Amino acid sequence: MTPDRRQVLTMLGATVFGSIAARTFAADRFDLGGIRITTVSDGNLVLPGDFMFGGLPEEELADILMRHGVSRDEVHPPCNVTLLQDADRTILFDAGSGSGFMPSAGDLVDTLDALDVAPDDITHVVFTHAHPDHLWGVLDDFDDPVFTNASYLINQVEWDYWRDPDTVNTIGEARAAFAVGAARRLEAIEDACEFFTAGQEVLPGIMSHATYGHTPGHTSFEVRNGNDAVMVVGDAIANAHVAFERPDWASGSDQDTELGAATRQRLLDQLATDQIPMVGFHLPHGGLGRVTRKDGVFRFISEV
Repeated sequence: MTPDRRQVLTMLGATVFGSIAARTFAADRFDLGGIRITTVSDGNLVLPGDFMFGGLPEEELADILMRHGVSRDEVHPPCNVTLLQDADRTILFDAGSGSGFMPSAGDLVDTLDALDVAPDDITHVVFTHAHPDHLWGVLDDFDDPVFTNASYLINQVEWDYWRDPDTVNTIGEARAAFAVGAARRLEAIEDACEFFTAGQEVLPGIMSHATYGHTPGHTSFEVRNGNDAVMVVGDAIANAHVAFERPDWASGSDQDTELGAATRQRLLDQLATDQIPMVGFHLPHGGLGRVTRKDGVFRFISEV
């Protein structure tokens, strides 16, 4: 796998807080044999620091954040959607957040347009999980499907969880809107959905891996072409600082913090040992890089 080029595309974006703002979209392209993979920006999130860091040992946390130049009070994780193109398929891993989640996100359709990819060109949308920044972009402002020609693939465990009417009562008040929004959007695309179980090849050359914890059915995907491979990890590894240096710590962004930590440690160990490149949805520089390990500490090394 060789990085092909880095593009920075600046264009006029949508109305934000009632004013027109210039938006910059980054796309990182690389080749996996005859497969082109592009990580494209859906913008970024703006989150209170406690969402990620609440309850962690403050002294050690402060040292990690200082070394990485990250604020304790507020974080701005990027949103990197993975686009796969080959002779027959145009596949998105996740659908971005659309316009209904945060004004700083929802840029995916404009980014794809800048790359000469129309929503109607998408043949498949493969979901890592159904949190708003990964799912809500399937519908437009009129609640019509954005990717009209696509089939949608989602882990059966993830589907069952978000379609369960009791989830809104058990997920906790802070995430109740996630449950309502997911149920509505999944219902809207149900007729075009296909379901899989972890460990199954969901499409030729794309193997699913159970990376549960961030959500009950969170799934990562190994894209392989001969000896070349890349792992699309979604939110199983959700940042390039604390998640790497202290993967054993609980993360407030995980719904099951204990399982999420165990999954994170296992996945980092696999990626460091096998030296498989990865794409992380919330990692910097387009999310493309490798995991290294030195003196028992993991590091994210960007490929860009």
